[in-house]
Amino acid sequence: MDPSRMGRSALLPRFAETDNGPIANRENGKMSSDEKPEFKPLRLMLVDDHEVVRNGLRQMLEASGDVRIVAEAGTVRDAVAEAARTKPDAIVMDVRLTDGSGIEATREIRAARPETRVLMLTSFDDDEALFSSILAGASGYVLKQIQGRDLIRAIRAVAQGQSLLDPAVTATVLERLRKGKHLLRDEKLARLSGQEERILSLIADGLTNGEIGTRLNLAEKTVKNYVSTILSKLEVGRRAEAAAYLARHTGTPGSQG
Repeated sequence: MDPSRMGRSALLPRFAETDNGPIANRENGKMSSDEKPEFKPLRLMLVDDHEVVRNGLRQMLEASGDVRIVAEAGTVRDAVAEAARTKPDAIVMDVRLTDGSGIEATREIRAARPETRVLMLTSFDDDEALFSSILAGASGYVLKQIQGRDLIRAIRAVAQGQSLLDPAVTATVLERLRKGKHLLRDEKLARLSGQEERILSLIADGLTNGEIGTRLNLAEKTVKNYVSTILSKLEVGRRAEAAAYLARHTGTPGSQG
């Protein structure tokens, strides 16, 4: 067909709207088969402990035209609260937050509302974080080095219920599940990330925070924060109780090997 003879509506994206609603087919007064009566933008929530990062993501994503940011959060606590309040279609979640892990936030959010999809966004290529994210219910895991257009495609895919997990990654997860059943049988131990499992095992071996930091190449303050999280997740008050809990529920008083 000669483009000069086509109506204005035929040259616009199918979700374009006039002041009175979606543009209809002017020839027959009906919506064409590829037009939708109402355009609904993707309702997205951003979770990152750096405001500058959130602002950059907001500007880029809203410029795409089909994404609306309905909430932002910088902590686990705020992420869980805002997700419950706004009920977003999808969440872009940073793995590391100031008061804990985005993985834990993902677990709580997905448990409360399974239809909310989560895409993990991180600066670190960490197999343990990837594994824990999948167990927490995340649909995808991408690095912050990703190109903007690829991130937008990833968000749309996750929001539509697709998984961005490579088959090889899925196979690795299943293997870990088979090997780690003694941990997953217990609800509280299953809350721990891979790094937290390692630190708990070293606590059970009698190592101090400083020694654990040296073994895992972590700052002593970072180890202290991990230990506090472990105690909270296991619902115990002291390191000795955490070590005893591990021994009681796995039959292995020391490391997992």
